[in-house]
Amino acid sequence: MLDGIKVVSLTHYLQGPSCVQYLADLGADVVKVEKVGGAYERHWSGAESYLGDESVFYLLAGRNQRSIELDLRDPRGAEVLWRLVEECDVLVQNFRPGALERLGFSYEAVAARNPSIVYCALSGYGPRGPLAGEPGQDLLIQSISGLLDLTGGADAGPTPVGTAVVDQHGATLGALGILAALVRRARTGQGCRVDANLLSAALNLQLEPLSYHLNGTELYPKSATGLASRFHQAPYGAYETADGWLTISLSAGDALADALELDALRGSTRAEQFRRREEVSDLVGARLRERTTEHWLAVLPEHGIWCAPVRTYADVVDDPQVRANGAFLDAHLANGEDARLLAHPIAYDGDVPGLRTPPPVSGADTVDVLESLGYPPDVIRDYLASGVAGRSGALPPTP
Repeated sequence: MLDGIKVVSLTHYLQGPSCVQYLADLGADVVKVEKVGGAYERHWSGAESYLGDESVFYLLAGRNQRSIELDLRDPRGAEVLWRLVEECDVLVQNFRPGALERLGFSYEAVAARNPSIVYCALSGYGPRGPLAGEPGQDLLIQSISGLLDLTGGADAGPTPVGTAVVDQHGATLGALGILAALVRRARTGQGCRVDANLLSAALNLQLEPLSYHLNGTELYPKSATGLASRFHQAPYGAYETADGWLTISLSAGDALADALELDALRGSTRAEQFRRREEVSDLVGARLRERTTEHWLAVLPEHGIWCAPVRTYADVVDDPQVRANGAFLDAHLANGEDARLLAHPIAYDGDVPGLRTPPPVSGADTVDVLESLGYPPDVIRDYLASGVAGRSGALPPTP
């Protein structure tokens, strides 16, 4: 898909690496430029999850890329980056706002050297406004964007989503913007600056409820009866059964009355299911607690009621539909460990892009990249010995 497209990745944490991995999966030649010693995500992992000495937090967005270590504060390291910039198609960066500009690599400076470049800046809040200079972080953006206030039950208070959805959506929007800019460049030859930010991504995730609010409709209060939404008719949420939990989506009153043997719901209109949300949800919840999840999964679909079991990750991994979609891929790491990773989420002509190379160790490709840029062996050895550049393992042998 993106064969022949060269990408310089100046990314760390999650938003940036995830954005770049989409491009790498599609065949782009991605060179990840890391500080000497390796990027932040190599040295931290949620749940203290490591495979040998490799952080799973790094592995989840590091495949199909090359790694080079550079000290960009040293003019010689900066010059290496300039050589990469001059021959690349895309630069992606999610440095703290202003940091890359202080190193001399603003969009204006980069575009002056490479006018056709697509320069993608990923940030917390965007390039303008009172928070433009602040770093972005998923949980804080969930809070500021209203997502925490939208989520959770009446008794729970503001409830964060249990994963970094804003980072991941921000990464996806960044990749979308890059691809759109590349299409325009193919037609016009013109480069472009692409800005994607976490705050806009978080608002975009709330497209439906926020649009209701913008057009004068106030959302319902948070529910104490299992309702998972502040704008749907009841029932809609996760409900306890005799031995577990079950989710129920949109369903008509008569269908519920038949399936649950609840005459109180017979003849209920959709308007009543909105107006009597708490009452309907309470009635449904009480009845579901009387029988097992397996029982309701057999009964409810017969009446056209959308439902699903609440699953753990152990259940998800073994799900036949997840497997049919090719959701996971296996990688053998340089340290001898085996890793299992989430695959690219889109199929093309029926196939999901696979693993060309596992996530590299830090600086694994420093020598190869420097050689490809025309640096002679003695200069490469000097850069490695002096810390201008870094690589895993020992210095290359003297010719």
